[in-house]
Amino acid sequence: MSIVDLVIEERAASIGNFMVGRLIPFRQKRTVGPFAFIDHMGPIAVKDHDNLDVDPHPHIGLSTLTYLFEGEIMHRDSIGSVERITPGAVNWMTAGKGVVHSERIPEDIRQEKPDSILHGLQIWIALPKNLQEVEPLFVHIEAKDLPSWQEDGVSYKLIAGEALGRKSPVPVYSPLYFIEIKSTKRQKISIGSGLFGESAMYILDGAVYSEGHSYEPKHILIANDSKLCEFELEANSTVYIFGGEPLLEERYILWNFVSDDIQRLEQAKHDWINQNHEAFPLIPQDDKSYVPFPEGMKSFKNKERK
Repeated sequence: MSIVDLVIEERAASIGNFMVGRLIPFRQKRTVGPFAFIDHMGPIAVKDHDNLDVDPHPHIGLSTLTYLFEGEIMHRDSIGSVERITPGAVNWMTAGKGVVHSERIPEDIRQEKPDSILHGLQIWIALPKNLQEVEPLFVHIEAKDLPSWQEDGVSYKLIAGEALGRKSPVPVYSPLYFIEIKSTKRQKISIGSGLFGESAMYILDGAVYSEGHSYEPKHILIANDSKLCEFELEANSTVYIFGGEPLLEERYILWNFVSDDIQRLEQAKHDWINQNHEAFPLIPQDDKSYVPFPEGMKSFKNKERK
């Protein structure tokens, strides 16, 4: 990526029952466009863990995007959505004023396919200020419905947003893009003219070469200028380009909550600790457990989710 401003290495983080690779936020770069949080989960074998389920937990002020490379997850939420996500599809959940959801390994996978691998990305996209308190929404987009194309031995997929002359059916709330690029041979990529705002690249597989430097998997490259997005991909590489127009106000993160208003974060924390079901309704058919607010995070001290 031309004129690389910052290189971020993936860091290990726990989200309860298993470890993930935390990509952003990072001390030097907390958001890229409206992208506020990205976790790389797995690859992890179902048989190696007694429980990969994530119990009901809350969100406000953001949309979540779940994108799997391998494995399956059963999604349930407090607006009644029940959806099985499979590789290449998109689960898009807008929390708005408050939503609760769970993510569980489907029972048939756990019982019949214990050698299955769970591997994917979980992403938070902050909502614009005037939409932070919208009604919750859930949309599932099948893999076949995402714009996909090939050019010179390179495969492209526009997972969300609008860029490169295409538009994804995922209903985003601000100008952004999330693009998958896969190479079968060493290839120069120049897509800056189709991008805008802030831009970053995550290297999943293979290698990237730019301005005399090489970059390996599990790194994010933050661009100084998205319009100068030019790099070389090694054969059999997979990268993700994401970004867009930055939001006007700074966003703060407290656990699973995102807002430009610290007091709103504190209210959400109070509502969850006290199990206020008007603020955070129960999930139909999945209301027997929940993820408690983390000990040691009783007041707003840090902008980064722990």
